Amino acid sequence: MAAWNPPLCKAVQICTTHTGNHAVKVGIISDTHGLLRPEAVAALQGCERIIHAGDIGKGDIVQHLSAIAPVQVVSGNNDAGMPWADSVADVLHFDLEGWPTLLIHDMADVPAALRSDTRLVITGHSHKPLIQWRGECLYINPGSAGRRRFKLPVTLVVLDVQPHALQPQLIDLLP
Repeated sequence: MAAWNPPLCKAVQICTTHTGNHAVKVGIISDTHGLLRPEAVAALQGCERIIHAGDIGKGDIVQHLSAIAPVQVVSGNNDAGMPWADSVADVLHFDLEGWPTLLIHDMADVPAALRSDTRLVITGHSHKPLIQWRGECLYINPGSAGRRRFKLPVTLVVLDVQPHALQPQLIDLLP
């Protein structure tokens, strides 16, 4: 497998991508903590893009995800100090098929990074899945796809991104 080349900046990265007017299937995963379950890999098949909201755990997780689709990642609190994560951004602002997006690990850090035009906020950290519209902005926490914590579910989100609609689906990996 080819080596993963992380983003070159640490604090904030700004990316712009747009593939046109067709729907795009995006996998959103977080808190793998070094464990990429086969159920997660299966659920992400067919995604055109994968977003990891931090607490990756091991650099090879990103390599494996990159074999499925292009990946955007931020580091989480448990990634701090890991040599492979030194150049991984803490915050990403990017255009997801026309939807201004904020990707950050901890919801507590959202207010400081939120921009007035943001329409999609993706976080992790709590291991608690969340899909909630707050005004004109969709907040998504895919939950944890790694080791089960307490009695929380093991989940990820598949997001159907269309020019005028976002359709998230929470996927329970261990029903």
